Amino acid sequence: MATISTFDSFIAAVGGDRVVVSNLVPVGSSPEDYQPTPQDIGRLAQADVLVENGLGLEAWLARTIDNARNANLRIVVCTAGLPVKGINPHLWMDPVLARGYVRAIRDALTQSDPDGAAYYRRNASAYDARLVALQGWIASRIKTIPPDSRAMIVFHNAWQYYDDRFGLRTIGVLELSPGQEPNPNYVAHLVALAKANHVKAVFAEPEYSPKLVQALAESAGISTIQTLYDDSLGTSGPVKDYESMLRYDTQTIVRALGGKP
Repeated sequence: MATISTFDSFIAAVGGDRVVVSNLVPVGSSPEDYQPTPQDIGRLAQADVLVENGLGLEAWLARTIDNARNANLRIVVCTAGLPVKGINPHLWMDPVLARGYVRAIRDALTQSDPDGAAYYRRNASAYDARLVALQGWIASRIKTIPPDSRAMIVFHNAWQYYDDRFGLRTIGVLELSPGQEPNPNYVAHLVALAKANHVKAVFAEPEYSPKLVQALAESAGISTIQTLYDDSLGTSGPVKDYESMLRYDTQTIVRALGGKP
């Protein structure tokens, strides 16, 4: 079991037909303010392995695990041992760091199911190669954006690892804490930053209200992009798994910033 749908791809790629994968947070919901249901607790009580991100992304999870009372549950904290920027938990948005998630899942599945060890190693190795290829493809697309246009204002700071890896600049973040709306002075500050840095668009995700993003974009005279994905996969084919999600996001960003998707 994964906490968020974004991790399902990692588990399915490594586990193949030896695992059944599901996630606690429904597709299209944010993990940062999710409220688990009694059904979630029941599913967790039956799980063998739980894959979580850690770093406070799933603040509700510890209580859910306690309520499930599953003494045999093996818990994988995917960010353990990986380089963290401040308290930002969105490491998986960098495909280089996502390879660390895959290794952690491989090791946990091997410990839980030793008979499948060789199978999990082969699958993890094959998926690792796909992530390396994905990194190269993203880098090639980002390079088509004019250097002066490689700046983003985002709704919440899920993009720091992605931006740092591929040479984009995170100029500003609308929501500094989950559920906390910015005050008018802060929004005015972001508008000034957008104008000073010639930001072409402000980016948000479908699970968040578009009102703040639209207000900022109108004040700054820039475009609004409301369809990036990070904490959750999408409900349609173009963003059905981790690789397609990052390819879709990259094409959306490149197109909005004047590159060639």
